[in-house]
Amino acid sequence: MQREIIVGYDGSPHSQAALLWALDEAARTGSSVELVYVDASPVLAPAARLIQAPPPPDSYRTEVVNGTLERAVATAKKTQPLIDITARTVWAHPATALIDLSRKARLIVLGGSGHSAVAGLLGSVSTAVSAHAHCPVVIVRGEPVADAPVVAGIDGSASAAAVLTFAAEQAYARKATLRVIRTWPPVTGLWEETPMVTGMVTDQERAPFDALVTTIRTTFPDLTVETEAAVAHPAEALTGAGDHAQLLVVGSRGHGAVSGLLLGSVSQHLLRHSACPVVVVHPRT
Repeated sequence: MQREIIVGYDGSPHSQAALLWALDEAARTGSSVELVYVDASPVLAPAARLIQAPPPPDSYRTEVVNGTLERAVATAKKTQPLIDITARTVWAHPATALIDLSRKARLIVLGGSGHSAVAGLLGSVSTAVSAHAHCPVVIVRGEPVADAPVVAGIDGSASAAAVLTFAAEQAYARKATLRVIRTWPPVTGLWEETPMVTGMVTDQERAPFDALVTTIRTTFPDLTVETEAAVAHPAEALTGAGDHAQLLVVGSRGHGAVSGLLLGSVSQHLLRHSACPVVVVHPRT
């Protein structure tokens, strides 16, 4: 199992929050932490010269970036001297670089925003990395509620088992309750009686959900597990649950027509609106 946690770091308060989250996780799991500053300036420089003033010289940019990383590492080592903490700079497109680095990482941790040269692309970078990374991706945002549950939002897709397992491991390590939420989105119509129409979830419909939860309870017998299966809008239900959680774990995508191309709409909504850190887990994780 890969033990390294990679933090996307640019010196902003949001990336600092990501670093603090990663250090806490590393202290709990014995992982190493690497700060990665991804700078796309050399890649984008030719196009940038056509529309604006030339970027600063490479030597100046390198000095500023290295100084930022060195200070961050020094501060982190003072607070967590037992953790192996390193840093490096990658000159590439942020999403491409982070997705590539995720192949050998345990986690990728990103802040909810930033002020780097490509800060305007942050939303698309976070979405792309969350959708295509080869390991779970943590987007650190909001303020996690201490001693609150870890919430897992699952559906009927292939990622459900991976999401639930990751959430259970986090809850167990944090000595927290695991709250598992499975929703069926409501619709209006007069066709066949389904949970989405009647507003009720039958035993048959929730059977796969119950089977997954039973597996987790067997694997983690000392873990307190609470479940909720209801007809509700997934994004709304999980956003509300995140208001009283220390971590919200979801899948990278649902099972819609474009499931192989995009990050699921529910996951995208949570990356922008959750009141606590969000973890996006992939089926292959």
